[in-house]
Amino acid sequence: MRNRRHRSRSPIFTFLGVWLLVMIMGGALDSASRFIPALLIALGAGIVAGVGVSALLRRRDKKAAEKGAKEAEAAAKAWEEEQAKAAREEEKSPYSPEVQAIINEGRTALKEMGRLYKSIPDPTIREKINELMAVSDKIVRDAIDDPTDVPQIRKFLDYYLPTTIKLLNAYDRMSAQDIQGDNISGSMERIEDMLDTTIDAYKKQLDALFANQAADIQMDIDIMNGMLAREGLGGKSYLDWNDFMKQYEKQQKEQKNEKINEQKGSTSNG
Repeated sequence: MRNRRHRSRSPIFTFLGVWLLVMIMGGALDSASRFIPALLIALGAGIVAGVGVSALLRRRDKKAAEKGAKEAEAAAKAWEEEQAKAAREEEKSPYSPEVQAIINEGRTALKEMGRLYKSIPDPTIREKINELMAVSDKIVRDAIDDPTDVPQIRKFLDYYLPTTIKLLNAYDRMSAQDIQGDNISGSMERIEDMLDTTIDAYKKQLDALFANQAADIQMDIDIMNGMLAREGLGGKSYLDWNDFMKQYEKQQKEQKNEKINEQKGSTSNG
């Protein structure tokens, strides 16, 4: 729309400007005989200017259109490559779609926390962010080791981690302000206090993920103790591996001695 306005107005402005200039310089305003030549000169100048301006505008529009087309083509190509890359990763992934989704979202969240770590200059806050990243990474990786924990990890990724990142982003924006008013400083202090609580909560979340494994380990220990008791190798309510090995070696030694004695007895009788 702007280009059209420029195209329509530029010949008129050129015509009027040249006409007035010729009339003033040639005295056409004082003589009627000079009015028509001045008018024709101004009209010709207006037509030439209009054609020139139109050509320049068309050339500029063509370049802009070509540039826009190239940018659109590059964006489409980049999107297609990203989609193809995602499809290849999904095909190559040895994990289930649920576990792979956990991994992908975890990577994105950790990348953002890494950016915040670099952006926030306060060393104390950066130390807390670093600890949050370390625990978050372990929580995400647990989905690979124990896919049954995916529902718990999903809750962590859907609420706890995004909320933490949201608050850290707010802290980053407020810390960049030159003016530290009551609202800014008060909010920053509350976020700092929240980070300590969040670190403890993350650690408890990680520990909770090992509840099933802890139960399985205890079951294995109970079964092993029962087997040791039946074999006469037990004696304690818990598994002591050193005692087990000592009793096992003692039993093997006794069995070896018995075989030696049996061999000696059969030789003497012969």
